[in-house]
Amino acid sequence: MAALAPSKLAISPGVKLPASIPTSIPSISLRGFRSRRSFLGSTVRLPAISPIARITESRHPHISAAAASVADAKPTVLVAEKLGEAGLALLREFSNVDCSYNLSQEELCAKISLCDALIVRSGTKVTREVFEAARSRLKVVGRAGVGIDNVDLQAATEHGCLVVNAPTANTIAAAEHGIALLTSMARNVAQADASMKAGKWQRNKYVGVSLVGKTLAVMGFGKVGSEVARRAKGLGMHVVAHDPYAPADRARAIGVELVSFDEAISNSDFISLHMPLTPTTSKIFNDDTFGKMKKGVRIINVARGGVIDEDALVRALDNGTVAQAALDVFTKEPPAADSKLVQHPNVTVTPHLGASTMEAQEGVAIEIAEAVVGALKGELAATAVNAPMVPAEVLSELAPYVILAEKLGRLAVQLVAGGSGIKGVKVVYTSARDPDDLDTRILRAMVTKGIIEPISSVFVNLVNADYTAKQRGLRISEERIFHDGSAEIPLDSIQLHLSNVESKFASAISDSGDIRVEGRVKDGIPHLTLVGSFAVDVSLEGNLILCRQVDQPGMIGRVGNILSEQNVNISFMSVGRTAPKKQAIMAIGVDEEPEKETLKKIGDIPAIEEFVFLKL
Repeated sequence: MAALAPSKLAISPGVKLPASIPTSIPSISLRGFRSRRSFLGSTVRLPAISPIARITESRHPHISAAAASVADAKPTVLVAEKLGEAGLALLREFSNVDCSYNLSQEELCAKISLCDALIVRSGTKVTREVFEAARSRLKVVGRAGVGIDNVDLQAATEHGCLVVNAPTANTIAAAEHGIALLTSMARNVAQADASMKAGKWQRNKYVGVSLVGKTLAVMGFGKVGSEVARRAKGLGMHVVAHDPYAPADRARAIGVELVSFDEAISNSDFISLHMPLTPTTSKIFNDDTFGKMKKGVRIINVARGGVIDEDALVRALDNGTVAQAALDVFTKEPPAADSKLVQHPNVTVTPHLGASTMEAQEGVAIEIAEAVVGALKGELAATAVNAPMVPAEVLSELAPYVILAEKLGRLAVQLVAGGSGIKGVKVVYTSARDPDDLDTRILRAMVTKGIIEPISSVFVNLVNADYTAKQRGLRISEERIFHDGSAEIPLDSIQLHLSNVESKFASAISDSGDIRVEGRVKDGIPHLTLVGSFAVDVSLEGNLILCRQVDQPGMIGRVGNILSEQNVNISFMSVGRTAPKKQAIMAIGVDEEPEKETLKKIGDIPAIEEFVFLKL
């Protein structure tokens, strides 16, 4: 279809750089670096004797020995929470190790200025005050585990401190605990044990259910989810999974069927949760979700407590929709002593024991020690979770395109229909520049970030983007098209293609069969300029409603009236059409998220053939 120029009705206010992208380069001193090493396409500087020390030596030979001594001194690593001995041994080979546990915030701030690295678990808060107290000496913070909610990433970036975690060592332990909860729940092990210790013998009360032939839905088919699936298959269960990023060939190899979210929860006897806690997944298991489940379903959660609305789960347990639940994690930990969920007779609970095996604890200790030592040597690990080190001039020039790349990724992933995992991603840059004069590494990383982060706990940046994409089976390619324009402008447009996927908004499918979106930067502001084969022009900020409609008078007014009745403010509106009185795409920018009923009213307008609401 031929795309005609859009009809633009509004002008965008300015947009700000998102908090995840620094507006300036972290305060990493260039003094004291001389050699370079390439890692995932980025330049890593390795420490050497400071040039200032050399100048001092030439002017004051009598202190040269002291300068050399300082340069050769071992770094100091503060271990603020208990770490396995194997990890400590690795640290001691390279550094001076200070094991000081249970420090208060004041004590931590007092010690940190004498340390080059800090290792914590989940109990120590590494706040902005800690980074300020470090006075730029702290080079790396290691989180012995997966989550980094207790580390202020923005402050770490601003102070030039790398943050690394240990995301893989707990995998088997968490999977085994999930299976333990599954089997003990099915056979009422915990309840029967408590009954016998109370002096009772209640065989008839604790009749269980068999696992053989039952369907288990694995919600989140990452490392832990896939290991749970392997073990459940060994128990004779039929396993289905939902995960938009799960490679189909990996699922087939295990004997697992990938299905949509609704299909997974509505047809399963057991549901095991292995999804991260993100804005998208927060309380995703709620009254509506439980209402779609098979009556008598059983639920296991060894992932994150916040993905379940705990009050809704209690209601589902009381009305029999959910027969039993087995929970290792909770919204608030520890939960209240009088928690209705914890005290419910059909609930089995454990105090966040997913990673609590001797082997897992040793594995985490080794993994985090290796990452911290590598960082102190000047190497960057794929487990780095904060902002990349990008030359200031590159980041300054590409700043609005960085926002555009992430927004296009976020928009595109929301257009994918559930169950059709993303495999191929192509990024097309149109530019008047020679390829050697355009560094697209950060743009590719931000596309990856936009696609992966909305439904993942992974923090994607220049350091780990390619690694993260590969782990999830995403094949990201880049193509450059020469544009006869000014080389002063880095890019004319960025176009994103998702291949071999189904779309929840059919108009986003291009003539080649891919989901296609395109954006440009206009006056420093990212704009969406193409959806499928339809040209639009709308600022990429806030939220977006896309409607495909029959092109006829009054459509803009009808949709606008519905939104205004619900006090939803329209920031932009743009219409692109194939030809007068034929089909058109209306793109509407809104400041607030409309209620479901409001969106339903828009969808009920006879001339509107399809619509989708997108969060940007």
